[in-house]
Amino acid sequence: MEQLVTSPDNPAPARSRTPHQLLQSAEQPESGAPRSRRRTRRTLAVTALLAAGALALSACGGDASAGGNDDGKNGQAGADAAAKKDASDAKITVSSKDGATNASINDTGVKVTGGKLTEVKLTEADSGKDVTGAISSDGASWKPGAQLERGTKYRLVANAKDAKGRSATENTTFTTVSSANSFIGSYTPDDGKTVGVGMPVSFNFDKAITNKKDVQSHIKVTSSSGQQVVGHWFGTQRLDFRPEDYWKAGSKITMKLDLDGVKGGQGITGVQSKTVSFTIGRSQVSTVDMNTQTMTVKRDGKTYKSIPISGGSADHPTYNGQMVISEKFEQTRMDGSTVGFGGEYDIKDVPHAMRLSSSGTFLHGNYWGSPSIFGNSGTSHGCVGLRDNKGGGGDTPAKWFYNESLVGDVVIVKNSHDKTVQPDNGLNGWNLSWSDWKAGSAV
Repeated sequence: MEQLVTSPDNPAPARSRTPHQLLQSAEQPESGAPRSRRRTRRTLAVTALLAAGALALSACGGDASAGGNDDGKNGQAGADAAAKKDASDAKITVSSKDGATNASINDTGVKVTGGKLTEVKLTEADSGKDVTGAISSDGASWKPGAQLERGTKYRLVANAKDAKGRSATENTTFTTVSSANSFIGSYTPDDGKTVGVGMPVSFNFDKAITNKKDVQSHIKVTSSSGQQVVGHWFGTQRLDFRPEDYWKAGSKITMKLDLDGVKGGQGITGVQSKTVSFTIGRSQVSTVDMNTQTMTVKRDGKTYKSIPISGGSADHPTYNGQMVISEKFEQTRMDGSTVGFGGEYDIKDVPHAMRLSSSGTFLHGNYWGSPSIFGNSGTSHGCVGLRDNKGGGGDTPAKWFYNESLVGDVVIVKNSHDKTVQPDNGLNGWNLSWSDWKAGSAV
């Protein structure tokens, strides 16, 4: 039998060994090997085995005792369950859904149950500008301090804590409804004003309204006097409200606007939600008689004063009818070219001017005419002139009437050779009968 000789150049054939055998082999010193060398080899072998074991234990972070068939899922499920059990009881709700592209500009807000809000931050996404707001005293809600802008992207972060101090956070990014896809109504009078008995509530919408019934039904106008108030459409963009007769003096008028989310027509949605109130002052109705060139002022049904005037000339008569003072200017420019009169006049400092129609009818001070015209002849281009001084100083009839008048007071013109003013030419819907007015309602 041939004897097998082993050497570095003729190693022994490799034999398969188990890890246990390898460890035993490592513990047995090689015959003839120096002691230090044997220790070194033993150390290397044990280190390698321990490293292999460590890799097995650390793979995927799983539990080694769980076996090799679930990839550590049971361990992760346990961790998830524990985290859920310890989650905050605070549940945050943001009115504007994350990713929304048609969010309301009025109703954006945050609410929480099971805890209290600790901080809410709302910013414009593009500019980074902060939007101010306030958390309610009970910590249950938050609202912005002002109406949001249309067509603007916002980011909101809300934080809260429950009774155990555990935190909760909600993040949303949303874009408010665009100008192209929404409508608003400019209205008069403004909140808190005191106005005359003829003042209607008048809306001018920035887009044509085809769904008139729904829009009108979401605007409620009521009076403390109990007068019935009805809306009337002038075309597709104007809606006025008034009672059958002038408002009762001293009454309070409340307008509730609930148009947020209301469809005004194809592709347009309302964005307004607010309540406005105003007060009716004393009753003042003034009647201009073109036959006598005199204006009689009645206060609360009694004659208050009679004032000489100069109305429209024979070529340019003043409208007949009931007209409402819609604006007041201590001084203004009157240029005939803006109302179709070419270059016939351009007076840059007309004092004590009060607008009666959209087409340019004013009741105003006149300092350039001879004092003899007042009470005797019509000389204007359709306005009603009262004697005044240049600059508006002094004690004059025009100044007195200006100071005694409110926006919303009624001025009636009679016995003129012109037609009656159109009801939509200014705030002059009183020239429609009550039956005709109600016929223009969509509700």
